[in-house]
Amino acid sequence: MTGGNETEPTAINLKLLRAAVEASGEAILITSAELDEPGPRIAYANPAFTRMTGYEAHEVVGRSPRLLQGPGTERAVLDRMRAAIVAGEPFQGEAVNYRKDGSTYVVEWLITPVHEADGRISHWVSAQRDVTERRASEDRQALMVRELHHRVKNTLATVQAVVNATVRSSLSIPEFTRALSGRITSLARTHALITEDLAQAASFEGLLRAELNPYDERGRLSLEGPKVELPSELAVPVGMALHELTTNALRHGSLADPDGRLQVTWWIEGAPGERGLRWDWSEHDGPPAGHPSREGFGHRLLNKVLAAQTGAEVDVDFAPDGLRVCVRMPLPRRSA
Repeated sequence: MTGGNETEPTAINLKLLRAAVEASGEAILITSAELDEPGPRIAYANPAFTRMTGYEAHEVVGRSPRLLQGPGTERAVLDRMRAAIVAGEPFQGEAVNYRKDGSTYVVEWLITPVHEADGRISHWVSAQRDVTERRASEDRQALMVRELHHRVKNTLATVQAVVNATVRSSLSIPEFTRALSGRITSLARTHALITEDLAQAASFEGLLRAELNPYDERGRLSLEGPKVELPSELAVPVGMALHELTTNALRHGSLADPDGRLQVTWWIEGAPGERGLRWDWSEHDGPPAGHPSREGFGHRLLNKVLAAQTGAEVDVDFAPDGLRVCVRMPLPRRSA
């Protein structure tokens, strides 16, 4: 009678334990203790394992967990796992595994030994979790951090170049202060547009409107073209060029005349794989566009900096009723 009473709670406990493992959202594998091939052999796989890998329990019982490994499985992780298991220690790690259909996923393991009363290891229990999305998120974050470091470095170099060029092209301290402040503000606007975009890009129209929207009155502005996304390495020099053109139009060009007009049109040229952005800046009904008496920052930016940083071809025409600028700029494949 006493023996029956002792075994009944044990049976209930085992039943509850099995129900908990079957209901677990994490994949559970129980394998035999031997490590050398063909072992260890799978003794049990719960339903979560089937959902994660596509293998039914009867398809894997008796086989080695190595069936989940493939060319992309990191050898170094497997070596660390084996070293821990040989030492009889728990192991936690991540690696690429393969589902039944051949697709890959990133698995996180927590492998622990099951000991007999005499201390021998009889089985290994492996709790597994699909962390593919988490790994992808971490990889994206790391990429963004590297991109940020790269962009900050380039931005500091750009700021230094802007300061030096502004010093050379300014005739007075007030002129230097005004020009430098405007250029730094323009850089900040461009970087704000880039940072707000997940792809770390800015649209050409967005750069245009960031500079010109404050002066869009009485139909003076005409901006027309398709959506074109510029990666940061193009957006920064293009944004600076548009700022200089806008500043020049306000001080000496069509936007300085109440009746002046500005038209900017852009489109994509070239065959797939060799596409370029063509944009035309055309000022009308303003004062005559005179040739500069000296090479200022804006002129140097268009003819040298923009061409050097973006590979653009720049044509400038000082027409009787306003400045005309034509820019042909190659685009990376992902930009439009």
